[in-house]
Amino acid sequence: MSDVAAETTVRDLSDAPPATKTRFVVLAVLCLLSGVLYLDRICISQALPSIKEDLKLSNTQTSYILMAFTLAYGLFEVPTGRWGDVLGGRRVLTRISLWWSAFTALTGACTGLWAMVVVRFLFGAGEAGAFPNVARVMSRWFPDEERGRAQGILLAASQIGGALAPFLAAMLIKEIGWRWTFVVFGAVGAVWATGFWLWFRDDPATHPAVNEAEVSLIGQRATSQNVHTAIPWKLVRANPSIWLLSLIMVFGTFNSYIYFSWFPTYLVNGRGVDKTEAGLMASMVLTFSALGTFCGGQILDRIILGGGLRRKRMMGRYAFFGAALFLSFSLMTTNAWLAATFCSLSCFLTQSTQPLWWSCAIGISGKHVGALFGLMNSAGVFGGLSSQYLVGSIADWLGKHGYTGRTQWDPIFYIDIGVLIVAGLIWANFQFVPVESTEESTEVADAHH
Repeated sequence: MSDVAAETTVRDLSDAPPATKTRFVVLAVLCLLSGVLYLDRICISQALPSIKEDLKLSNTQTSYILMAFTLAYGLFEVPTGRWGDVLGGRRVLTRISLWWSAFTALTGACTGLWAMVVVRFLFGAGEAGAFPNVARVMSRWFPDEERGRAQGILLAASQIGGALAPFLAAMLIKEIGWRWTFVVFGAVGAVWATGFWLWFRDDPATHPAVNEAEVSLIGQRATSQNVHTAIPWKLVRANPSIWLLSLIMVFGTFNSYIYFSWFPTYLVNGRGVDKTEAGLMASMVLTFSALGTFCGGQILDRIILGGGLRRKRMMGRYAFFGAALFLSFSLMTTNAWLAATFCSLSCFLTQSTQPLWWSCAIGISGKHVGALFGLMNSAGVFGGLSSQYLVGSIADWLGKHGYTGRTQWDPIFYIDIGVLIVAGLIWANFQFVPVESTEESTEVADAHH
């Protein structure tokens, strides 16, 4: 190349506009979605004492209300995730947000147990598929080297929504009652859905605010078309990564749903804390959860990914073992605030592994991310249903036998310590096997026959 040609090339490169940063606006929009999602999901935990009193429910009956959401969420996770693979995240996330917002508001209209069960089931069906479709959007709008931090920020936003929910719900319930509180929370999601539909595009290359430099930075995913190829279910069933990530989700959800669903009730009935203070403590626990996801994303991008599978295993293992230790400290203290602080540290550690789980799930799913992420995420339904039922049923059983206070409500946390240890052991033995690599190997083998 001549000197003149070289100078021209350098000048052309220097004159090229820098990459736009629209992907970070997308991240902010998704953060709002995940925050509202958890706000609507967790606000019921603070309303449970009032709902139980108004509808005259036992703890076991109350667990049915909580389990209705979790069951529907698990049942519809894979179909809605696959729907996003076919139709795109824009259509499906808009529908999801409008649906769950409507049934959040309708929760306030329920006058009996079974009406509440039906509405919360439909609420769960509406929320199902939100995170698989968010994962799909993330896989197409962010390059690999940015995705860990982006996922950490996103998951932190969801936890912030969850952290705000108990305290905001406590304040609103005090002022306008639990019924109108659900109406207020439901309206927020409808506003988000309208703005998202008008502004977002599935393909970054078609978004008017994205230039060619940002499309190039994002990479090949920017031009990925919607997936219509069949899911290789035989390979999925044989994939060890999918089984291990699903089990981790089961045990992680068992732990988290105690805090999402029952923790304010535990503080009121087990620790003797008043409702408003219980809401503040529950918000503190979920704030630490948010910090955990944020810090986990930072650690993932800066330290873990460069160290390969060994560091991933170490992060998951020690996080869950440490969480079990802090939860043990919580049960050793009689001070409610100190106990809540130890629970906060426990949740910080468990939630720090969420970006790691997301990164592994997206990495092994490939082009089938909506459906397969939904499959692994939906496995958490078994953990969520188990903890939601056990908390209420164990408390009722012990109450009938004369136990009160902490002796009635603490046992679930002893079970939870064992659950956290098992999750740590699973991370210690995790394997990373992408579905597409086995799919391609199978196609090559078939071609040779």
